[in-house]
Amino acid sequence: MILSAINPFAFIRYNRDYIIKLGTLLYFHRSNRFNLVYLFMVTFVIVSFVSRTILLSYSYNHVSLGLMDLAKVYGIGLFYDFVAVSYYVVPFVIYLILVPNKVFNAPWHRKMTIAIFFGFIFAIVFNGFSEWFFWEEFGKRFNFIAVDYLIYTTEVINNILESYPVPLLLLIVLLLTLAIFAFYVKKTMVLHTTFSDEKGFKARLKEGALLLMVPLLSFFLLDQQSLTAASENKFNAELSKNGLYSLFSAFRNNSLDYDDFYISHDIEDVLKELRVLQTKSELTFVSDDLKDITRQHISSGEEKRYNVMLVMIESMSAAYMNTYGSTQDLTPELDKLTQQSLFFNNLYATGTRTVRGMEAVTLSIPPTPGRSIVKRPNNHNLASVGFTFEEKGYENKFIYGGHGYFDNMNEFFSHNGFNIVDHNNFDESEITFDNVWGVCDEDLFNKTLKEADKSYAAKKPFFNFIMTTSNHRPYTFPKEHMTQPELEGRDSGVNYTDYAIRKFLDDAEKKPWFDNTLFIFIADHNGGSSGEVALPLFRYLIPAFIYAPKIIEPQTVSKLSSQIDLMPTVMSLMNWEYKGKFYGNDILADDFSERAFIGNYQKLGLFRENRLTILSPNESVVSLEVEKLERKDVKYREIPDNREDIDRAITYYQSANYLYKNDLTRHVKGE
Repeated sequence: MILSAINPFAFIRYNRDYIIKLGTLLYFHRSNRFNLVYLFMVTFVIVSFVSRTILLSYSYNHVSLGLMDLAKVYGIGLFYDFVAVSYYVVPFVIYLILVPNKVFNAPWHRKMTIAIFFGFIFAIVFNGFSEWFFWEEFGKRFNFIAVDYLIYTTEVINNILESYPVPLLLLIVLLLTLAIFAFYVKKTMVLHTTFSDEKGFKARLKEGALLLMVPLLSFFLLDQQSLTAASENKFNAELSKNGLYSLFSAFRNNSLDYDDFYISHDIEDVLKELRVLQTKSELTFVSDDLKDITRQHISSGEEKRYNVMLVMIESMSAAYMNTYGSTQDLTPELDKLTQQSLFFNNLYATGTRTVRGMEAVTLSIPPTPGRSIVKRPNNHNLASVGFTFEEKGYENKFIYGGHGYFDNMNEFFSHNGFNIVDHNNFDESEITFDNVWGVCDEDLFNKTLKEADKSYAAKKPFFNFIMTTSNHRPYTFPKEHMTQPELEGRDSGVNYTDYAIRKFLDDAEKKPWFDNTLFIFIADHNGGSSGEVALPLFRYLIPAFIYAPKIIEPQTVSKLSSQIDLMPTVMSLMNWEYKGKFYGNDILADDFSERAFIGNYQKLGLFRENRLTILSPNESVVSLEVEKLERKDVKYREIPDNREDIDRAITYYQSANYLYKNDLTRHVKGE
């Protein structure tokens, strides 16, 4: 006892229960219906602090741990936690302003209010767990991806149920909520000072209005990017955010108009410069109108009508393949195919979502800010490769093993030159394995072979765009067919897809149309999008190759190129004369300009000559030199702005946004 009297830490330890009660009694000393709001706000901030610390610990290898860096993470984080919870309590505050004292102080209402308070605590603990799993997958707080996923509740909920031990996790969340609630009941005076409120409506309105001013002012005045950008390390910047606030922010900013947010030039100058960049030996503009970017592809040889099987592989990172330096042997068959194909080993995805890959390949356009064009409402009748193939007499099909309403895929493809074959078109006899995302890749490829047979029987050349799904969480499929059945998680998905592709080609080889078919394999995006910098270059490197043993000699092409260049290259291989509004060019052409477009929904990057130029929404530009680019590793050095790179980036991205926004990329028959 003597020690406790002279040692303040010992005193606190021995008397902590009394201190807690005294503190809450001093703060919540008066009867006040808003006490639960204040206590909930404190709880929210504490849980957010704990969650931020756990996420920081998980990613400590990537986080800047300097004293000032951590001060920014926690200081800015505390500010946004407070702003976020001010939004969260708005409905409850409005309710507490309006409900009369007689109702509020009634026993039944007390029970209901306490139940709501309990539900609020459960929700924030549940949110903490959700943020952990989102961070584990993407290395980011809730963002534009989470917004997209909220729209497709069936797929997302089933994916979660199949990927995680949900009952156990919910039990843990419930137990933690009960522990917090029991602590408040036992240790604080709040519940004793809440339900004897006699304040009149004006007094309630005054206090409630003060609480509502914070979210109202934040909505109009606050930009999360401005403060979190204070951390150069992108993990630090993400940690300083609040997940719920980021989610609301993503809802608000899912559409970004280039002219409003990015550095821009006079549009006439931009379109003039675009003509200079897009003039090639085999491509000429058909009009002097700067707004008409239609180019005529000139062919010198006989046109070919090869069938095309384009397989877009879910999340197939270059880093998974031995060809790119892996030592795991996850893709023995794909590694062999690179030696037997026209292999593009320096090709980059335009984005981090499947719809971005689809957009790049079918429209041959750089990524525009905001959501992918595939998901936008005004995306019918665009200048798609589907229409180009259709006008050459092809039967086009988009073949997907899941439900194509997800991510608006069916709507996009069906109005841009393709017929739809999705899960609804599979007979029960055609499905040997199914999960939330659709049938396994083997079933998908078997269905694809049948669809190709139908086109061949109808004497129609065919273009099948096939989207795989097995290399996606929850990574469930016939594991007995893997070459390494002991693998788990993403590695198992990669290994299974590798097997399924080999089986697909073996089965196709028996078909009468095989010798006249180009098999194109390309990833939609990389298997992860997180990194210490805004656009981690290595995350965008993907494999792409064209396999046609009776048509194409094996060759490795190391030119820096983009997903948008794939289909112009294919059409050049077939010696086609055609008109198109594509930004992509033939990679094999002698005058091909090496560059790659990479981006997320906000940042837009142009990579060329070992330099990466990044355009950001606040009209800022960052110029970086790549010092190191190896498998899963990239090191940048900030350099003085390169005027040529910046002007090129603006030209490509501003023009693409302008032309789409003004309906100048629509398909015109004969183009």
